[in-house]
Amino acid sequence: MTRLAPCPARALAAIGGALAATLLSACGHSPDVMLVQTSIVVPPPPPLPAPPGDTLSIGPAAVDTTGGWLADGTMLSPFDTANPILSQLDPALLDAVQNAARAAEADGVQLRVTSGWRSRGFQQRLFDDAVRTYGSVQRAAELVATPEVSKHVLGQAIDIGPAEADHWLIANGARFGLCQIYANEIWHFELAADARGNCPPLKPNAAG
Repeated sequence: MTRLAPCPARALAAIGGALAATLLSACGHSPDVMLVQTSIVVPPPPPLPAPPGDTLSIGPAAVDTTGGWLADGTMLSPFDTANPILSQLDPALLDAVQNAARAAEADGVQLRVTSGWRSRGFQQRLFDDAVRTYGSVQRAAELVATPEVSKHVLGQAIDIGPAEADHWLIANGARFGLCQIYANEIWHFELAADARGNCPPLKPNAAG
C-alpha cells in the first residue's frame, strides 16, 4: 500500500482554496478538515492629485495671477516668442523690440526682456503687493498701474534690462518707435514715437 507524503502547511497557505483542497485530498487529508485560509491583500488606491493651482490663461480677460510672471533675475531673449510674455505683445511692438535688439547687439549691447504682456490678474497682484509695501493706493499707483490702465495688460508695454540696455534704448529707441514713458522707470518702453521719430515728454510716474 502506497503512503502519501504529508503536505507542508506553508505550501498550502500560499495557494488558493480550491487547489489547496485538491492537494489535501491527494496528501491523504479530507478537505473538510482544512484550516488553511487565504486572503488577497489589495493595495490602497493612490492619493488623489493635488488641486490644480493658478493655471496660466491668456487674452484680455485673463484673471490668473501667473500670466507674465518671471522669477527674480530671469530675463528673456526678445526672440523667445514661445513665452506668452512676448507672444501676447502687440505684433508691432514686438517687431520694434526685435529690430532694436539686433541693432543693440551690433553695438555690443545685449537687450533682454524682464516683463511684457501680463494678465489682468497678475497686474492686480502686482498692484496689491505695492499697496502693502508702500502703505497707500496713491503711492502704489505711482509705481504700478492698475489693470484698468496698464499697457502691459494690453500687450503695449515692455520692460527691458539690464541697465546698459535701458540706456542704449533711451538713446536709440526712438528710431524704432520705442520710447521711455515714465521718468522713474528707465526700463519701461512703449511704441509711442510719432512719425518723425519724436518721443512724448516723460511722465513723472505711472500715476501721470
